[in-house]
Amino acid sequence: MNPFDPHSISSLQVPHIIRLSNNWASLSLAERTEAFIRLTRAEANDFFLSLKHHDQAEIILSLPEGEQRLWIRLLPPDDLTDVLQEIPSEQRQLILEQLDTPIRKEVLGLLAYQEDEAGGLMNPRFARLRPEMTVDEAIRYLRKQATHVETTRYLYVLNHEQKLLGVVSLRKLFTAQSESQVQDLMRTSVIKATETMSQHAISELFSKSSLMAIPVVHKSGEMKGIVTVDDILEVVQEAATEDIQKLGGTEVLNEPYLKINILPLIKKRAGWLTVLFFGEMFTATAMAYFEHEIEKAVVLALFIPLIISSGGNAGSQASTLVVRALALREARLGDWWRIFVRELAIGTALGCILGFIGLMRILLWPSRLSIYGEHYVLVAITVACSLVGIVLWGSLCGSMLPFVLKKFNLDPATASAPFVATLVDVSGLIIYFSVASVILKGSML
Repeated sequence: MNPFDPHSISSLQVPHIIRLSNNWASLSLAERTEAFIRLTRAEANDFFLSLKHHDQAEIILSLPEGEQRLWIRLLPPDDLTDVLQEIPSEQRQLILEQLDTPIRKEVLGLLAYQEDEAGGLMNPRFARLRPEMTVDEAIRYLRKQATHVETTRYLYVLNHEQKLLGVVSLRKLFTAQSESQVQDLMRTSVIKATETMSQHAISELFSKSSLMAIPVVHKSGEMKGIVTVDDILEVVQEAATEDIQKLGGTEVLNEPYLKINILPLIKKRAGWLTVLFFGEMFTATAMAYFEHEIEKAVVLALFIPLIISSGGNAGSQASTLVVRALALREARLGDWWRIFVRELAIGTALGCILGFIGLMRILLWPSRLSIYGEHYVLVAITVACSLVGIVLWGSLCGSMLPFVLKKFNLDPATASAPFVATLVDVSGLIIYFSVASVILKGSML
């Protein structure tokens, strides 16, 4: 019996938190709520904090108003802001009214920022010190702050105007002489982000600095909060998910796959499929153009799937690698020529490898005469040369399309593998029959 079956769940003991976590994605909202309220308070706290913001919002909205207040107060301001952004605007105000005035002000301040900016990601609660404090005074002050701040790993030194002067680590503070002043221990060269810095730029700061938290400051120098590495990891995961969905030829889902209704999912997938279908129609047009060649040498049709799929696969490989390189800033718009030269060499080499395999496949096939006819050697050369040209063309198309899109301020991820494959399918047929008309002229054509 399935412990999460809707007909049996009410009669069972509370499911273990690990079992609930493993089965969470397959449960309906009613089942999730039922299982959640059966957890002990300690288990529920840990489990609730481990959920994604979308799932936390669902749980909060499914609970009575009195219960909602308990769970929204469990979240720090930055996480609560993210949860509120998952809640419809008409219900968001009802949640805000349940918050204490100081917390509500913090959350409203964060909601004023764009979701993908540093201001929208930051937590306004951080450990702060005055430069004139002694080490003993600083430690006593930190004890009072400890339960109200995001982290005490980094201690930020501010003046009376709340401007960031420097940072000191907790370890350095504890190992210093008790009469030393904070201003003598702090490091004034601080890596920081502005309120409007994009989440992509912040993720680069974390990647280069290996810090666990980065301060966010106003253009005047006033410190507003901190962005922690766990905040940016979630953002990076979401961005990577969007890129993967685009590479697969769909619109961004914005919700978990199993939570989206079938009709919206069809709409998000139908658009690209329709565009690609119209693109593939040119394949039929290209084949119609070479109808006479196909009639004279029917054997050429045998290799059409092999030829065009090889070019599409090579293009998809190149597109995926270049899109990822652009996303990681390993390559920039000005590097297009270097990548063109590299793919020219790589595409030629890959084409030669596949062309050689195709050549041997025809020349060494036991029944080559009965299948390919007396001109099987010329057919083999045609296939081999076509593979070299089509794989090379696919590699160049796949690697250059992301640069073209980026040049026009479009997302390079939309140079998806299906789009590149469709483009190469059509052009590959032209290359294939053009090569055949040259090599087979006077023999089969």
